[in-house]
Amino acid sequence: MELKNDRFLRALARQPVDRTPVWMMRQAGRYLPEYRRVRGEAGSFMDLCRDTARACEVTLQPLERYPLDAAILFSDILTIPDAMGLGLYFETGEGPKFRKPVRSAEAVQALGLPDAERDLDYVMNAVGAIRQELNGRVPLIGFSGSPWTLATYMVEGASSKDFRHVKTMLYDDPDTMHKLLDLLARAVTDYLNAQIRAGAQAVQIFDTWGGALSTPAYLEFSLRYMKQIVAGLIREQEGRRVPVILFTKNGGQWLEHIAEAGSDAIGLDWSTELSDARARVGDRVALQGNLDPNVLFARPAAIKAEVARILASYGTGPGHVFNLGHGISQFTDPERVTAFMDALHELSPAYHRR
Repeated sequence: MELKNDRFLRALARQPVDRTPVWMMRQAGRYLPEYRRVRGEAGSFMDLCRDTARACEVTLQPLERYPLDAAILFSDILTIPDAMGLGLYFETGEGPKFRKPVRSAEAVQALGLPDAERDLDYVMNAVGAIRQELNGRVPLIGFSGSPWTLATYMVEGASSKDFRHVKTMLYDDPDTMHKLLDLLARAVTDYLNAQIRAGAQAVQIFDTWGGALSTPAYLEFSLRYMKQIVAGLIREQEGRRVPVILFTKNGGQWLEHIAEAGSDAIGLDWSTELSDARARVGDRVALQGNLDPNVLFARPAAIKAEVARILASYGTGPGHVFNLGHGISQFTDPERVTAFMDALHELSPAYHRR
């Protein structure tokens, strides 16, 4: 199937493009009224993820509104621990929770390695359906949580502000933590490879909680396992390279280390200036980012000014994917997203004609 718009993949490969490509984290999110309608019809959030037709529909909804350069699979980062039998559920206003937190060596030992194509077949079904519906319109991004991020939810049993349980395990029993992270790294590798075989044309690893670690702990307990995953991924499919993006929230201080992990691109949150990031990583990787999502609550003129500032911060030449740093808010007015897209499309071509 011919890809009609490969701007996103070209940028990740640091090849010339006519303008800066864009997609947004939480692209198919609660800010869209059409998403809220489908979410209400589906029942629970996980019911929506497991419904192939609806997962496909909400993935494509943003592309019907905006001229985006990639679609991202609608799913959740916690599908792997759910497949391990930990009892994932969502409470309104409180986020994800697990009925069976993993807080001992015995609990880690009892975990099995899920088979992605069997135990997470609903994700692969969604990937296949989305690719078919896209019909080459734009590439499809698959994703997973990082081992450290998955472990934080599994050990804490829910979102956490202080990471008390998971950090206690890390410091008190590092061997058990390494066993858990190695298991998760193998599961994530299998999961992302299954997504690639099903049709994902790029993959992103979301290390949402890596920035909660000290530098030595980040290198040992987070980045080490993302490197392991990258080394085990399928890197070419359908005659094209399958790029890998690593995103560590609040991880700007480790860019040089992340750039050595083997990925094609690094995702940046808004706390790291693009010009600084580019100077530090050079031409080793592409950069993805990094508009503060709260800018989208401002007036269109202010949105345009910030888009211009970020484009100027990256500068001319290839290797930039415009993204939010790190995710669109559920309270964002869809018309503000239109203002953002209009500004990017107006301003970015100048940076690729030089």
